[in-house]
Amino acid sequence: MAEILASVIDGVLIGAVYGLAAMGLTLIWGVMNVINLSHGAIIVLGMFALYYFSSVLGLNPYAASPIVIVIGFVAGVLLYWVAVHRVIGRPPLMSLLSTFAVNMVLIGLGTAFWSTSPYNVPVSLPSVSWEGYTYTGTHIMAAVIAAVIAGLLYLLLYRTRIGKAIRAVSANRAAAELSGIPTTQMLALSFALGVTLAFASGMLIATLFPFTILSGGAYQLKSFVVTVLGGLGNPGGALLGGIFLGLIEGMATPFMPVSWMPMIEFTLFVIVLIAFPRGIFSFSRT
Repeated sequence: MAEILASVIDGVLIGAVYGLAAMGLTLIWGVMNVINLSHGAIIVLGMFALYYFSSVLGLNPYAASPIVIVIGFVAGVLLYWVAVHRVIGRPPLMSLLSTFAVNMVLIGLGTAFWSTSPYNVPVSLPSVSWEGYTYTGTHIMAAVIAAVIAGLLYLLLYRTRIGKAIRAVSANRAAAELSGIPTTQMLALSFALGVTLAFASGMLIATLFPFTILSGGAYQLKSFVVTVLGGLGNPGGALLGGIFLGLIEGMATPFMPVSWMPMIEFTLFVIVLIAFPRGIFSFSRT
């Protein structure tokens, strides 16, 4: 029983990072109705950005985190103007194809630079022991940082004028324009924030697990599952959905091979789509 509890706690810690990744995906959908198929590749860019600053330049991974986050924001602005701006308001297939093209370009460039060899970011933090089980410090730190970033996003969206403008554009872009809100700038900002969250989640995942340039596909699929759990366009629900998915992984891991997890996750995905089309946590609009 204690072993199962330890696995569940560890799963919840990792689930907070899943939730952070999904928050970026669902924020972009909620504001501009764009499904970002380059989400996984962007997560991997966050991993390699942290690898560069920590392993190549020798910075402490956590000290380099703010730099990675700023780079993610700048990359998000550039990606918006290059690949997304012209397809806003057009049929959904246009944005799907555009972001998928970005995904393939990023993977191609990444493969040319880093090949498909595995990388890791060495991080050393003291572990925490409780009830005879040890919880790694990196998992705890990743969950804490994910919670802090999610809290900052909440404050931005619900306690600032910029956040109010973003929510107005999300609710009704035409009415927001008539109210004098610069909607194009708000769309660019929203997309940049979504990419920043993906970068941040990739940065945190890099402190937990080895990765390759192809690792983004698995995390993008998890983000879709979490987004459906939390409800499309609901960042707060995405965080809860990520924790819920981590909880399920933690409960299942002691009883079955890890290779079974995708089957469980996508079975849950289908069930939620049918039974709760608005998401299990759609009521939690923080």
